[in-house]
Amino acid sequence: MKKNILIYLLLAGTFLFSSCNDFLDTESPSIQSNENVFENEGMVKAAIMGVYSQLAGTYVYGQKMSVNWQGVSDIELASGYSANPGNDKTSDTGAANYCCDWYNKTVQWGYVFKMAELASTAVDGIRNSEMIKTDSVIMKRYLGEALVLRSLSYFELVRRWGDVPYKSGTSKSDLSNVYMGKIDRDSIYASIVRDMQEAVNYLPWEGEVSDYNCERITKGFAKGLLARIALFAGGWSVRDGNQFSDANVEHYPNTEGNPGMEEMNGYYVGRPKDWKKYYEIAEQQCAEIINDPQNPHHLDPDYGDIWKSVCHLDYNKYNENLFEVANGVGYSGDIGTLMGRAMDGGIGYGSRGFGGTYVSTNAYYFYSFDSDDNRRDYDCYWPTYKKVSGVNKESMNNDIMSVRLGKWSFFWTSDAYKSIALTATSRVATGINWILMRYSDIYLMFAEARYGLGKGEDSMSEIAKMSARQALEKVRERAFGSGSPKVKQYDSNFFNAIVNERAWEFGGEGVRKLDLVRWGLLDSKIEEMKEAMLFMMDGTQTVKIFDKTYQPSDFPKSVYYKYDSNKEFIDFSSANFYKDLPFNPDATTYTETKWFPTTFWNLAEGKETTLVSNSVKILLCASGLRASYDYSNLFSKLKYGDKIKEAFLQMQTGNGTCNYRHLHSIYYDDIYKSNGYLTNSYGYDYK
Repeated sequence: MKKNILIYLLLAGTFLFSSCNDFLDTESPSIQSNENVFENEGMVKAAIMGVYSQLAGTYVYGQKMSVNWQGVSDIELASGYSANPGNDKTSDTGAANYCCDWYNKTVQWGYVFKMAELASTAVDGIRNSEMIKTDSVIMKRYLGEALVLRSLSYFELVRRWGDVPYKSGTSKSDLSNVYMGKIDRDSIYASIVRDMQEAVNYLPWEGEVSDYNCERITKGFAKGLLARIALFAGGWSVRDGNQFSDANVEHYPNTEGNPGMEEMNGYYVGRPKDWKKYYEIAEQQCAEIINDPQNPHHLDPDYGDIWKSVCHLDYNKYNENLFEVANGVGYSGDIGTLMGRAMDGGIGYGSRGFGGTYVSTNAYYFYSFDSDDNRRDYDCYWPTYKKVSGVNKESMNNDIMSVRLGKWSFFWTSDAYKSIALTATSRVATGINWILMRYSDIYLMFAEARYGLGKGEDSMSEIAKMSARQALEKVRERAFGSGSPKVKQYDSNFFNAIVNERAWEFGGEGVRKLDLVRWGLLDSKIEEMKEAMLFMMDGTQTVKIFDKTYQPSDFPKSVYYKYDSNKEFIDFSSANFYKDLPFNPDATTYTETKWFPTTFWNLAEGKETTLVSNSVKILLCASGLRASYDYSNLFSKLKYGDKIKEAFLQMQTGNGTCNYRHLHSIYYDDIYKSNGYLTNSYGYDYK
């Protein structure tokens, strides 16, 4: 059982730090002076633990960055399909749909800056201490952790807000370096990459030193995080050309005239001209992990075991999880309650239920999977566990716009959580750790970086002793089983194969939206999802989903399935999700659920209300990402296109300012308290 570290984190978080009141809402050591704190190993550890304690906060990985800020991608829906997200700019729903404005307090950055400030205090304190000269190995380990924690803080700030205030040291008591404007993101990335390159030299492998487990920063995670940061540093993002020069920035080559990527009002999508140097860093870091004989990390051969063990608060026995944010039952972590397998409340397992729709998925993601991919039912989960005819059992849902994530289940949680949940009348912190990086990511980042550098998919890395293709297939081998011919069956365009594989591997883990951002694909992939979902409900068009093509006849009108021997849980292997059957194979053993062709196709005139309203909701999804939207061509292909168009045109869409607006707005109070140094970009300063 883990979680012993959490008690230390909570104590350390309150021991050393008290708040001050600058515009970033940061904190610094108050009672103890730096000279005292960083000349005593116990105090140094407490200082580092105080930084760790911030990770589990609500506005960090305890909720916002793990759940709410997943946003909308092609496979994830934060808060689902909204009836009119353009009218909701001050909640998580508005932010998820890229419609939020500067009054949206749900995307405040103060707590992330607080973590950066605490980490900077530790970095400076350790560097300036006498102990680093006498106990250099131990102190450098702590320095490595502090550098990684600071880099992680600024990494999250930059990839979510873009250009932000940045300083490599701590705030001064006279506030002379507190009030500052934005620093361009390329400079910030360059700085934190240097910090990470230093940090990896100081850190031990997991298990090499006592208590350096997956809840502490180790060499494997630091190298993996460095690779991830480097890929973002070399990736695409929307930029403010009105504030920062583009002399060293490459503009997105929108040769296809994609309306979601046009440059407007000085805003454009770009990446640094020297992006390849970052891809080289990413490839090297991943290659070094893969072939290091001291590397303790392996793929868990059972994909489901990753989720069953983390829900039960157990360590993964293969060390697949390079780093987990430590939560504690009843203290922190909304992972599971806000997303996961659905269970009604009031059925004998507590009144609150489990597996909310703060993040869910859809049938588009489900049908992107091959039927033999064993990740599918952990990424997409159709049933709700509920009382049916007086008996607790799973009941198959058929709403293709709301499919739950299957990686978190009440039945896998710890006894401690279940005991509290039984009598709780409101949401209880599950204590389930948030996995920040898994070992499969190392293989896929290696494949992506190597291929992106033009080294091809089949050339062998001298460091990793592996090709990009072999790395991709290593991950697919777990998904399909060793020896399956499907391990080698994927998109012939290797980059597309990587894009797809990362979707299948990391659904619901806070990875997909930000991956699409750095690839320059967020808008186009969301639009592909919208079109496919409308075609699925229309029933007259060929449906393209990832590397698959479906004809309307490929989708079943009814899904028939069996239960397990206890008649409680559905046996998914028995369901005909990919094949239409003319009748129930055996009414005595199979249960029937009407599927979307029956629900939406061939509706009688006057009965299209649900189809029209759902189609509009899908089109409104992420509708703050572009400046404006025109679906005339799509409407012309739909059976009820005229009715859908009429309803859609009544809604507010587009941000009117720029395209690819994936970044959060800066909260108005932070702007107000910045003494004039900060302003919003991208059209967020609505009055």
